[in-house]
Amino acid sequence: MSSRFDSKVIVVTGGNSGMGRAVAERVASEGAAVVIAARRKDVGEEVAAGIRAAGGRAVFVGADVTVEEEAARVVEVAVAEFGRLDGAFNNVGGVNAFGPVQSIDDEGWQADITHNLSTVFYGLKYQIPAIVAAGGGAIVNNASNLGVVGMAGVSPYVAAKHGVVGLTRAVALETAEQGVRVNALVTGGVDTPLFRATMGATPEAVAAIAAMHPMGRIALPEEIAAFTAFLLSDEAAFITGAALAVDGGFTAR
Repeated sequence: MSSRFDSKVIVVTGGNSGMGRAVAERVASEGAAVVIAARRKDVGEEVAAGIRAAGGRAVFVGADVTVEEEAARVVEVAVAEFGRLDGAFNNVGGVNAFGPVQSIDDEGWQADITHNLSTVFYGLKYQIPAIVAAGGGAIVNNASNLGVVGMAGVSPYVAAKHGVVGLTRAVALETAEQGVRVNALVTGGVDTPLFRATMGATPEAVAAIAAMHPMGRIALPEEIAAFTAFLLSDEAAFITGAALAVDGGFTAR
């Protein structure tokens, strides 16, 4: 593998599974020191240990980034352990409330906004000063395809992910002259444990989602990781404020 992330330090939230794990392993394989933040300590420690066993650098931080102080602590650990911060993948998210809007209570609404949008806001708030102090870098926020299109039955999630795209664009404008690039991923279905759990883990449900993608399938986490690594690298030096589709054509309809 290349060494385009040598001397770089990258935070990955939700880095113990799925897309987060794939991104953490990808950038570590290309030289980055990775700070993996997630709630499940056992799995997170296992992922970090696997990266170290392969010759990479990684630490796990047990943190709930829906809490502002916890998001701040992740950045503090990155700087304390590795001396700097150069990039981040804000990946935490998931659907909490299902059904038509009139059936969703305040708890469901707040859960989706907190889980999918506040986590990104808290991450950006503390990641940006550290990245500026290191001389610049890049942040990728996972917005999903429902950050740019609608879908019935998951309106709080759709609202939160649209918010991620708007937040990404606004913050990219704020930081462009400081050397910090901020972009959003517009992902389609991705074959992760969370995706299969949300779909009820039935082959029929997964096949139905796959059929919604013009390519006739959903993505592998490694495919998302490859593009995310590009956006985090200096090869994407002129890309900021963008919502970029990696969705098998889902949003091209």
